[in-house]
Amino acid sequence: MSFHILTAELIQECSTFNTGRTGLDEYRVEILATGTEAIAQRREGRAELKGFLDVAEAEGWQVTHALSATATPGPIVTAEAFEHLAGIITDAARAQKGRIHGVLLGLHGAMGAEGFDDPEGELITRLRAILGPDLPIGITLDLHTNTTPEMAAGANVAVSYKTYPHIDHVETGAQAARVLKRLMEGSAKGRTLRLKLPMLDEANGGRSDVMPTMEFYDRARRYETQPGILAVSVNAGFADADILEAGPSVLVSYDELTAGAAARAEEIARDLAQSIWEARDSCVNRFLSVPETADYIRAFKPTRPGPLVIADFADNPGAGAYGDATNLLAGMLDLGLENAAFGPMIDPEAAATLHQSQEGDTVTLAVGGKSDPRFGGDPLVLTGEIRHLSAEGLLVGDGPVIGGITFRFGKTAVLRVNGVDILIVTERGQAYDLQQFKAFGIIPEQCSVLGLKSQQHFRAAFEPIAAEVIVCDCGAIASPDYKIRTYTKVRRPIWPLDEISGTPEFRVS
Repeated sequence: MSFHILTAELIQECSTFNTGRTGLDEYRVEILATGTEAIAQRREGRAELKGFLDVAEAEGWQVTHALSATATPGPIVTAEAFEHLAGIITDAARAQKGRIHGVLLGLHGAMGAEGFDDPEGELITRLRAILGPDLPIGITLDLHTNTTPEMAAGANVAVSYKTYPHIDHVETGAQAARVLKRLMEGSAKGRTLRLKLPMLDEANGGRSDVMPTMEFYDRARRYETQPGILAVSVNAGFADADILEAGPSVLVSYDELTAGAAARAEEIARDLAQSIWEARDSCVNRFLSVPETADYIRAFKPTRPGPLVIADFADNPGAGAYGDATNLLAGMLDLGLENAAFGPMIDPEAAATLHQSQEGDTVTLAVGGKSDPRFGGDPLVLTGEIRHLSAEGLLVGDGPVIGGITFRFGKTAVLRVNGVDILIVTERGQAYDLQQFKAFGIIPEQCSVLGLKSQQHFRAAFEPIAAEVIVCDCGAIASPDYKIRTYTKVRRPIWPLDEISGTPEFRVS
């Protein structure tokens, strides 16, 4: 049978500790497109939509694509922007009601919006009100989702990434589409069970490249082969959002038509949750302070070619941090390094100032530290040579995370201060692709030291070229020290803010 499905992507992760607001303009920087235009932009990129379409085209389905809207993680979304974006999707559902057989939504799962701590759950609830309780809905999620009961109740199948760095966007979308096929055919009836742990974060933030976390994903894949189990998702949570349901969870989508599947789903969820809880003190990262990082650089003796790569972990724009913390950059500049680089420093004011001059000019200006100097350092007054200017900051990724995706930094400049090339950009974005530097004249492989504003995604492209990777906590708002932030909404008690003895209650919904 040839089915007709409705698809949409609405993807952003939001930090409630970032005091800004995300409006429609931030979505236009990356992707804000409808219908065939969105498909043209996303069809061959590392995107969930490609996975949806790969299955749909192979099966001969008709596809109505409502929207692709993505924005770099940041502050919560304005009410106006959320209502506009959600409205495009719900309007498409109303227009196609009675003609579509299923829905596939590419979501993040840790969006926040004015008036809604759980806008994704709100979107699914609105679609259910339009389409009724029986039409199959499948969703994909980032593994850093803060899942909610509303998400689970509304989704017949939920599939989260199983890699971090995230390189399985397409595979995740395809898995959700394959399960949706069974639901539309009537050979399965999907329901999603959710188990929530009393934790702010999984010990390794969901890293799929280290033990024991990688084993959780391997186990989830094995569980998906059991009778009646449609999908198993291990979610690390997103601790940068102060909401009631923040933190790790396990989702198990199962077939209500298979005898024993409901009980099996709960057993699977409890088994994985127990392992996550028992491993809560197993963090692999060693978080260095800025002085410790400087000492490490001084003593570093490479044993293989490539740069010493430093993750500016606490100022990761991908976690909603401001991306303009200066503490690590100041530490690098104090060392008198040669042939080093740092970025991306998100500073629209500095980028605009540099564009008033020409490549080759020597300029003096304040860089970084303008959003909230309490977290990550004051502005640095620097004198340097402009090495590169780009009016749009356009590039096409060629790495595992954003391969084939067009990315825009806006006005971009490279300022060389002594021996450090500083990549200064206008639009938000973390470092996860070599082209983010190469497009602007910085060759990462040839650097001695490379400071990157990222926590983990950078590893997919930069770790293979690195002599070594270290991690710095510069004290910015995405610090792994959660006690520097004031949580008021999370459900208490919660680890590591509170002492919890023994095995806690795992809430199942």
